[in-house]
Amino acid sequence: MAAATLPAHADWSGDDEFPHAGAVDEWVFAAWTPDAALGVLSGHRLHAGRAWYWSAMVRAGEPLLHLAEWGVRVRPDPFVIKAPEMWAEHRCDAPHEQWSVGNEAYFAALDEPDDALGRAYGVPTPTAMDLEWYADARPEPIELGYVQSGVVHGVVEVADVGRIDLAEIPARRWRRWAAPGGMGVLDLPAVIAHTGLRAPFAFPDGTVADWVLSPSGWARRRPR
Repeated sequence: MAAATLPAHADWSGDDEFPHAGAVDEWVFAAWTPDAALGVLSGHRLHAGRAWYWSAMVRAGEPLLHLAEWGVRVRPDPFVIKAPEMWAEHRCDAPHEQWSVGNEAYFAALDEPDDALGRAYGVPTPTAMDLEWYADARPEPIELGYVQSGVVHGVVEVADVGRIDLAEIPARRWRRWAAPGGMGVLDLPAVIAHTGLRAPFAFPDGTVADWVLSPSGWARRRPR
């Protein structure tokens, strides 16, 4: 594992795609259809021998599909996350070029997105994502790491809905690492105007992410 140091501008190596010794590491992937009628996201953070995993899918006129697992034991392969009735994986196929993103779990279907900030009681809904993320630009620096735009191809399967094919839809990913205690919520651009499709998450450290889908992609909801 590489040392836990902050990256210089545009000076990242392939090793930076992988966990850093002694650091808190995070990988977040997101994609959306050009009409902003559907969006997916998948996030994974490693710290102190435990993994946080969160994922969501939003669709116009449909409940939020929400998944969160906190405090999962890190496996010998840290990119594989397994909890009761849940499997997920972020796999680096080519550094800074291609990733495989997948999961299979019972997502909670929530009519009210705000319910995701509490116990997230909803209708258990078998859902699986099998996505391939491809870069279409070089990484750009952000606080604690980098962001990279790309496209996603793949399939999402939802019980009672069936197969949803995604072909070269816009996508983005974020890669961050920091010393323990030095990482907060991923800071996205804030918007007021959006589609109304939301994916909120309440993290174990008390921080909250309230993502919304806009025509330009996922953003942070700005309170009115």
